[in-house]
Amino acid sequence: MLFKTSLTKELFYTSLSTILILSGVVVAQRSVYIFRLAAKGIIPNDAIDTILVFNLLKHLPLLLSLTLFLTILITLTRWYKDSEMVIWFSSGLGLLSLIRPIFIFSLPIIILIASLSFYISPWAVHKAEEFKKGLKSRDELSTITPGIFKESKSDNRIFYVEGFSELGNLVKNIFVQSVQNGKVGVIVANEGERKKNEKGEDYIIMKKGKRYEGRSNSQEFSTTYFEEYGILIEKEAPKIIKVGEVYEAKSTLELLKSDSSRYKAELYWRISLPVSALLLIFLAIPLSVINPRSGRSANIIIALLLFVIYNNMLGVSHSIVSIGNSKIWYGLWPVHLSFGAIAIYLLYRRSLNLPLLPTKIFKRRK
Repeated sequence: MLFKTSLTKELFYTSLSTILILSGVVVAQRSVYIFRLAAKGIIPNDAIDTILVFNLLKHLPLLLSLTLFLTILITLTRWYKDSEMVIWFSSGLGLLSLIRPIFIFSLPIIILIASLSFYISPWAVHKAEEFKKGLKSRDELSTITPGIFKESKSDNRIFYVEGFSELGNLVKNIFVQSVQNGKVGVIVANEGERKKNEKGEDYIIMKKGKRYEGRSNSQEFSTTYFEEYGILIEKEAPKIIKVGEVYEAKSTLELLKSDSSRYKAELYWRISLPVSALLLIFLAIPLSVINPRSGRSANIIIALLLFVIYNNMLGVSHSIVSIGNSKIWYGLWPVHLSFGAIAIYLLYRRSLNLPLLPTKIFKRRK
């Protein structure tokens, strides 16, 4: 009982540190790409956190599966390395007796993976797509980052704003360059504000500024002083934003009702995530067996290689099934059955204290 409590406690702390490290790696990797988009002005700065959270929720089922696999592998490998498994075996308990406490510990994580796979991750993908389309429909002024030149959607205007007020209605030190009828116009003003007319059209009203206008190939230009100058930003965007055909964003109920091969492939992919997490438990237990006198790097490398092969085969099978080149039952389930058979074989060999691969001695005939 003491060993089971110690095992559960160590599994918990190892899993906690592992998921934090893996989540940090994913967030850091995605942050580089998202910050690059924000620096170019493609996405606003206030959208970075939201996009990162949606990306993390999308990849969380796979991260939890890898966390569970590494947690069991690292914990049992340390037990073998520090000869704690010798005490476990000396008390009359075998390798198979580890399955029950490890399974009890892993069951809540597998349930969480299933919940993420069936409900939370599709919702996050749907919201992410909706959010991206919402960003595309934002007006030109709301996408401007203070201190950065921003080209308009119609490619005929360039905006520069030094700063906004707290509510975003007032703007300071505005620069606008536009091209109309072959003439280049430059408008500068110290301040301005956003207003809407009766039709719902959005304007920026520039106050006490100057407008310079001339042809690009000519040195002649005119200067106009104005008290107020209105620039149409964009008509009001529709409030209902529809998400396109993104299969990962479809709800599980929609996938169940459809007979499409792509929908069925996505449904079985979601089922595969908790199933693969369950099979990885039985793979990690025998793969953690090492010789205490040797290093513990080899088994971890082999285990990670199997994890990569397993998930890549699932991904390839999912792609084949989704394009209709194979039936569902012939596409995804053989991968699970194959690795399930490998797990049973490894557990059988290790429970009898046998090497992973049978050795045969061939005697030379004289």
